[in-house]
Amino acid sequence: MLHVCNVRGATMKDNEYIESLCLEVRQASRHIARSSTAERNALILAIAKGLRSGTDWLIAENKKDLEAATKEGVSSALYDRLSLTPERINAMAVSLEEIAMLEDPIGRIESMRVRPSGIRVGQMRIPIGVIAVIYEARPNVTTDIAGLAIKSGNGAVLRGGREALNSNSALHDIVKESLKAAGFPESTVTLIRKTDHALVTTLLKMNRYIDLVIPRGGDSLIKMVTAESTIPVIKHDKGICHVFIDGSADEEMANRIVINAKVQRPGVCNAMETLLIHHNYPHKESVVRALGECRVEMRGCGRMVSLFPGVVKEATDEDWDTEFLDLICNIRIVSSIDEAMEHIARHGSSHSDAIVTADYFNAERFLREVDSSAVFVNSSTRFHDGGEFGLGAEVGISTEKLHARGTMGVEGLTTLKYVVYGSGEVR
Repeated sequence: MLHVCNVRGATMKDNEYIESLCLEVRQASRHIARSSTAERNALILAIAKGLRSGTDWLIAENKKDLEAATKEGVSSALYDRLSLTPERINAMAVSLEEIAMLEDPIGRIESMRVRPSGIRVGQMRIPIGVIAVIYEARPNVTTDIAGLAIKSGNGAVLRGGREALNSNSALHDIVKESLKAAGFPESTVTLIRKTDHALVTTLLKMNRYIDLVIPRGGDSLIKMVTAESTIPVIKHDKGICHVFIDGSADEEMANRIVINAKVQRPGVCNAMETLLIHHNYPHKESVVRALGECRVEMRGCGRMVSLFPGVVKEATDEDWDTEFLDLICNIRIVSSIDEAMEHIARHGSSHSDAIVTADYFNAERFLREVDSSAVFVNSSTRFHDGGEFGLGAEVGISTEKLHARGTMGVEGLTTLKYVVYGSGEVR
């Protein structure tokens, strides 16, 4: 029996639609949770095969979204995140294949110990249950979440953005066909195909059926989900990422890391937004020239503007707290590593921050004291990614501190319960 809740802005019919959908996923999650590793792996590989065989169709469906996005005049960053190409579709399939090859965490016993009473106490890793993921623009999230949810034995409710509806629906059709062919309920991974905003608010009240909500998107989406949800939320927030060039940094290494972090794909959350440079670093002109050659707009502190007039323009107070997702970069000269870390603490988003240095002690200080979900020494922030970290894919990059932090893969979608073995002991 459904227990329909009334949510402001949604009709009773909409409420019934969402609750019925969530109930079906809840029931299906029990099926996937008790399936074998081999069954789940075969299902994930079938989805990967479906992506490759359906490439032309997927690109045709994606083209509908891209044409609509062009008419609406979306930003270049959003258009890039929305786009599917044969290479990206193949990369999505490869991610699924990597997920299938990962060790299955479900049922693993951890921290087993014998107590003085004679009982053996351990913890078993189990699925969370049902995960709801609300995301914008990125069609690849649809299959990434499907693969990770299946591997970890969870059901999933997906709510993509209106701008990617055709792409997400096509990708979800492949997932559904694979589930059906493998003998799993099609509702194991469910996509909400209605685009009414009121449905999201309704979904966020379904704590009877959903165990965790993960929002991936802009600041307004994160704030709305956090405010409205009666379900625990793990935020995958914006990425105001920093690279700090220490005074001892190698010129060629610093330039290579900065250009990769800013330019390689500027419209993603692990791209650098602010460059911090130690005042003793002797190659400031070199890194500014490298950024300029890549057509990066540079906004800087007063010292940068005076050093590079006409090249670096004055940054506003707001710029230091902005995720540009574009070829725009803040640059600030700092007097010490302490000032660099203070800037990151004040303006960062706890996402990804890097130091370029030849000083071992500064590297270790940066690792210990910068409070971000991933901290890098002499490498690009662009590596903060599920595939690059060996997780196959990611649900997202959590900027929270509880349960999961940083890039979340299969293990991030599991939890622990205590298991106790005895032989008749009583207390």
